[in-house]
Amino acid sequence: MKTNLLKTALFGSVLAISALAGCKKDGGDSPETGVSGPDIWDRKFITLTAAFPDAEGTAGNGGTRAFAITLAQAIDPNFEVNVFANGYGLRSQRTARVQSSPNGNFLYNIQYTGTDGGIFNKYKVEGDKNFVDTREEVNTEPILGSSPRWVVAGDGIGIGVFASSVITGAPATGAGAEFVDVKSTAKLAVLNLNDPQITRQTEFTIPFTAEQTKAGYQIGRIDVPVLNAAKTKIFIGCNVSKTDVTKKSGVNTAGTAQTWSTGVRELGTATLVVDYPSLTNPKLIFVDPNISKVNNHSYRTMTQYVGTDGNVYQATATSGSQILRINASTNEYDNTYNFNLKTALGTGNNVAISAWRYIKDGVGIVLFTETGVQGGYLALIDLNAKTATRLTTEKQTDGGYSGLTAAQNGGTALTGTFGQFQNIGLAGDNVYVPMTPNGVDGNLYVINYKTKTVTKGAKLKNQSGSFYLGAY
Repeated sequence: MKTNLLKTALFGSVLAISALAGCKKDGGDSPETGVSGPDIWDRKFITLTAAFPDAEGTAGNGGTRAFAITLAQAIDPNFEVNVFANGYGLRSQRTARVQSSPNGNFLYNIQYTGTDGGIFNKYKVEGDKNFVDTREEVNTEPILGSSPRWVVAGDGIGIGVFASSVITGAPATGAGAEFVDVKSTAKLAVLNLNDPQITRQTEFTIPFTAEQTKAGYQIGRIDVPVLNAAKTKIFIGCNVSKTDVTKKSGVNTAGTAQTWSTGVRELGTATLVVDYPSLTNPKLIFVDPNISKVNNHSYRTMTQYVGTDGNVYQATATSGSQILRINASTNEYDNTYNFNLKTALGTGNNVAISAWRYIKDGVGIVLFTETGVQGGYLALIDLNAKTATRLTTEKQTDGGYSGLTAAQNGGTALTGTFGQFQNIGLAGDNVYVPMTPNGVDGNLYVINYKTKTVTKGAKLKNQSGSFYLGAY
């Protein structure tokens, strides 16, 4: 363990908290007290979040606003929400990666990019545009950088992750270098969300075998960590790539960086596993490549869940159609299990899971796209029976859902999708999904997972270059 980074982060967070404690909120009031801790209250609200464009007009890159509605308002098609006019601005220069407590009474965010990139914030949800900043800031930037990937990985436990890879060439710089080897590094930080602070952190070389790195395998991004049911292991999604070691390096069009060609991948979908709470014994596990070679690191949406049966269910999102299973007893991939949404839907087209949520007893809900068909769609799935029921909503065929650029999605651009969708709300038997194409008004849809009924709920007012991206 590298304790120096932990000390730096904790020292930074103490300074931030001390400074803020002496500040005044807008209007001259002192910061609120007694609004933090664990989520011990019954659910009162569903919080909706939405992203807006930056100064250059790039959709979703300007920041995030939030607005909380009651459960009754959520299912009322006559109730209107305009988060852009009336919402609360969450701290983040770009789209916030928002998480919530189990009953939705707290929101959490680690600011993404900018001067305050890497700063953790916590908000108490009070309804409408009323969110109380608890002022319990934690600086994760010394460990995770200014653009951290993080999620709520367990009850009251946040885990942030970061990965990078460096290729060694001969000569070391410039075009025409021979590939020598590649090293991938991971950084992890665990946050106590009830009493915000970093409780443990580590940095290590991702344990590919020597044969694998010599073949060009590397990991440049990790995300969506989840803590298993036994609370002994953390499973982390990986973006695995392979350099074509038979080719020499080139130089990018700007002439500023050495580049390498991509090779043909033979390894299956990979997950990085570490012991919890020690964060020791890192290990890579791989599914049978005949089942899947698609990455599972997702994009801003949680795609790994602990099932009612204790197994971990993991989507190959945001471009794959499969949900894989990690066995609760062995902590290895179960190569006898493969849920394929394309097969379950019975479609001849390829489909891609953009986001999903495990609900209960093997039932989940999936947001997906279909090749050659505009828009985004919903389906309830049964992971035990391996079946899917397509759901119907309005505007689902609209081509304007926020998409991903090729750079954001590992080389393949996605348009007309739920590209930045971050969270599906769940309260009791109901699932909450905001559906608004980019710049187009929409609605909050409430799905009863037991009866499979779809209720068109609250109206969602939109604006140019903007979209709703989560319910909590």
